Amino acid sequence: MKITKLVPWLVKTGGSGWGEYFFVEVRTDEGVTGWGEITTTTLTANRAVAGIIRQLNDLLVGEDPARIEHIWNKTFRSFTYMGTRGATSHVVSGIDIALWDIRGKVLGLPIYDLLGGKIRDDILLYTHPLRRLLDNDETLVQEIRAIVDSGHTALKFDPFPPAPGRSRHFDDYLEGGMSREGEKQAAKMAARVREVAGPDIEILIDAHGRFNVPTAIRMCRRLEDAAQIDWFEEPVPPESYNALQQVREKVNCAITVGERLHTRWEFIPILEKKLADYLMPDVTWTGGISELKKISTLAEAYYLPISPHDASGPINVVAGAHVMMTVPNFYRVETSRYDLSKYNDFITTPLDNKGGSLHLPALPGLGLEMNMDYLRANAVEGYSG
Repeated sequence: MKITKLVPWLVKTGGSGWGEYFFVEVRTDEGVTGWGEITTTTLTANRAVAGIIRQLNDLLVGEDPARIEHIWNKTFRSFTYMGTRGATSHVVSGIDIALWDIRGKVLGLPIYDLLGGKIRDDILLYTHPLRRLLDNDETLVQEIRAIVDSGHTALKFDPFPPAPGRSRHFDDYLEGGMSREGEKQAAKMAARVREVAGPDIEILIDAHGRFNVPTAIRMCRRLEDAAQIDWFEEPVPPESYNALQQVREKVNCAITVGERLHTRWEFIPILEKKLADYLMPDVTWTGGISELKKISTLAEAYYLPISPHDASGPINVVAGAHVMMTVPNFYRVETSRYDLSKYNDFITTPLDNKGGSLHLPALPGLGLEMNMDYLRANAVEGYSG
């Protein structure tokens, strides 16, 4: 069997905040097709990375898709002078997931069986309330109760208002501060969510890497007091391990990092310097199924739990879940909503996440079949098969 084509698919998501999902199709000369996902955080990045996927046809067409480790390294090492994080690890991720999907289909086994077999029957999840619903008390109560009633026992949100003149938390890091009024709003929202959710639900706070050191320390302490939060995620931007260490030393709450760390090499300092309590690599960004398994094994040696940041498209969620089926040191997989029915348009069989857990079918590969009619009808022009 040989790889015949790599195809980037950009597919509009309708009402989703992502705008579009970025899938990777790997075709073979025997008609077996594998699917991966990348889905970056901006449309501009999607298009830039899609161009790299297309260019990689020159490198990978003719390769045996069963040689997953060989292809991972061949692709990764082709970018060493350009840099091996970011776009490089993204393209490696999408292709790697698709290759595992092909391998499972050829052998007639789920990916988790290829990784050593399952050690649990389902995958515990945590999820997000819709952020806009938390600004009004009536809708906040409805949303948090719906999550709790759905069987989820942990939820995550960003309570921090955007800086003046900006509309998204991704744009907020300039000086890294937060106004006193913004601090009050965040603490009030977190306290109210805790009150509605009750004492037994785990409350996870996402700072999106937006704060400088003193602001991160102050905000974490304030939310610890206001809502007894269970983790504080990405308190500072990911570039400085020293900044993370300063925060870590001065707060009591568990610290979580990893969605913007790429490959095992960027996680090693986190482990060696004891900078986090949870790791949250994203299978579509950090290096794929192969790399997520390796990072998880590294973390297992330090007794740190893994909680994949997998909250974009359906392949993202399912690929991370396959690895976590085989990982002893597992906490939860992230999903963007408690109701995953938004994925039903993209795949032919709905995901089963009843009771706050994902139940993977015992089907070959990822266990997903893509809805090709929907993908073609909703693909961004120029980015489809």
